[in-house]
Parts: sequence; C-alpha cells; structure tokens
Amino acid sequence: MRRTLAVTTVVSLSVLGLATQAQATSHSQAIAQAQSADLAKTAGLALPAPTGERPVGTTGLHLVDKSRPDPWNPEAKERELLVSLWYPAKKATGRRAPYMTAAESQAVLKDYPVTDKDALARVRTHARVDARPVGGRRPLVVMSPGFSFPRATLTSLAEDFASRGYLVAAVEHTYESVGTTFPDGRTTSCLACVKGQDSGKVAASRVKDVRFVLDRLIEGRWGRAIDRSKIAMVGHSIGGYATAQTMLAEPRIKAGVNLDGSFELTEPIKRPFMLVGTASGHTPEDEKWRRAWAHFTGWKRWITVQGTDHSAFVDYAVLRPALGLPAQELDGARALEITRAHLAGFLDLHLRGKRTPVEKYPEVTDHTRNASAFSAAH
Repeated sequence: MRRTLAVTTVVSLSVLGLATQAQATSHSQAIAQAQSADLAKTAGLALPAPTGERPVGTTGLHLVDKSRPDPWNPEAKERELLVSLWYPAKKATGRRAPYMTAAESQAVLKDYPVTDKDALARVRTHARVDARPVGGRRPLVVMSPGFSFPRATLTSLAEDFASRGYLVAAVEHTYESVGTTFPDGRTTSCLACVKGQDSGKVAASRVKDVRFVLDRLIEGRWGRAIDRSKIAMVGHSIGGYATAQTMLAEPRIKAGVNLDGSFELTEPIKRPFMLVGTASGHTPEDEKWRRAWAHFTGWKRWITVQGTDHSAFVDYAVLRPALGLPAQELDGARALEITRAHLAGFLDLHLRGKRTPVEKYPEVTDHTRNASAFSAAH
C-alpha cells in the first residue's frame, strides 16, 4: 500500500499537464486556494456543449478478460477494464452523467493547490445516463487516454463525436490511471506509473486491451449498433502511441489519430492517420514524429496548434483555468473547439466518405506538405 500511494503522488504532479509543483508558484497557490471553492460553484467547471445535432446518451461497461493476468498487478489473475460509451440519443432524458467519482477527483487533485479536492466530481457534462439510443448501425470511435489520465478526460471529445452520430468507447486502462473507481466501490491507483516505465510495454498492453474491448463490443448487445466496416481510434499522449500500434495489429481499425503523443513506428501503416500536436513540441523538427511520419504510407495529415500544451487537447484545457491552475496560453474552449473540428472532419472523411468543412483557424499550422520534404533533407 505504501508503494502504491508513493507512486500516485509522483504521477499526480503531471496528471493535469503540469510538469512539477514548482510551476504553481506561491502566489498562484494562494489565489487558487482562495478561489477554487467559489469557482467550482460557477459555470467554470463545465464542459463545452457538443456541436452536433443529436442529444447524447452514455452508459458504462465493466469487462473482464479472463485470458490474461493483469500486467501491472501481480495479484490479479484477470484483466479488468472499464469502458465508457457515448452514443446519439433519441431524447435528452435522464440524469446528467457524472464526470468522475469523488475518489477519482481526489486522486487527480491530490498534489495541487485546490481546496476542494472533490471539485472534478461536480463537473457539468452533457450526456444523459442510459438515454434511449437512436437505432441503426453507427461508426465506432475507440478512445485511449494519456498515461495517468482517467478516461473521463476525453469526455468533451466523446460527447461531440456522439452528437454527430458516432458510437464512442473510451477505455480505462486499469492501473494506468491515478484513480479508477469500479462498480463495487474499489478505487485503484496507477501501479504502472513508476519512474523509467517502458512506454513500449504500456502501448503493447493497450493494444491487447483495445482488441479485447472491440471483440466484446461487437459480440455483445452493442454489436447491433456498430458498423464494423467503420471503426477508428483516437488516442491522447501514450494513447496516441497505442493507436498506431493497435492499427498495426488490428485490421478492423480503419483510421487513427495521435493527440500529442510521443511514439515510435517502424512498420508501415497504409490506412489514414492524423497527427495533432503542440506548436512548441511537434513541428517537423521533432525527430520521433518525423521518423514515424515516413511510415504512414496512406492518407495522412500533421497539424500543430499554437498556444497549446500537452493537456490542451482534452478536458483539462477548460478545467485547469476553472480551478485556478496554470494552463495553456490559448483559451481552453478555443483549444477544444479546434481539436473537435479537425477530428470531426477527419472521422467524417474516412469513416463516412463525407467532406465536412473545417474552419481555417489562425492558430493551426498544417505541416502535411512540408513534413516529407523536411524529413528527406534530414
């Protein structure tokens, strides 16, 4: 138990996208402590509304893979996973979905100067629990969060995809999140979050998680709602690394997106792939992305967004400033608007064969044309 708590403490310093506690100065700490409780009661702790035409429903799945032991917990002989599903609903009926449990919120905020450690349990979402789904088969988007990030951090993207007609499945990779609460009340910590952890090992485990989840979804009651010829995967951070690796192993995934994840790729991927990153870290000068770029041999796009940081492509873009914590330079709602718009255009094109116009945002630089030339010159 002592080891688990120590590990969680180390990782929670970066789970909101802050590299070290030193980034929250004594001045900002005082401001945050004074304001966070009040901010939690305002509209600040709310996710932006979905932009599609449909109301959104959501439900959760608890899946157990009995074919393999847990890779991080030697005492667990089976791999337990939680999956959040979002889908287009007939009506916005039922209660709003909770964002995190109080225990998960406390795990995320433990080492931050926020007085109300339960604040993330009261974030306003837009999906309705168990709302009746629209009938018919839908394209499926599988999502994988960043290392130490709960799957909840993908909610604003998932709700937006669902409002546009997609079925979305976000996988909680157990023991790779600072806090995961199971239906029986257990809350697990991040056993995988140790110094020097092998990112390749994490990605390989996630490949197995995603393939198992795909099998269970297709074989189960949700199989009727899935168009099996139209499946994509979107991952943030190490989830982006896992997306590329999963596509190598899983032909059912027709298109993939890496949101600001450092990754290695040594085999070709012929299916569509999109890279979305920070302007400070993932221009064509980034050697890892440049090497990987050459292995995408089908349709591909590479964009960066000015004023963003690593967590600006997920919910923390709006939640960090609402909590009084340091955040990206770009307004959080704007960062999510840009991310949503580009991902919607990508998914519509490659899963539906539909060209959805994407606004030309001045913060966005498209490196697609010059990345290959830059790679050749280096």
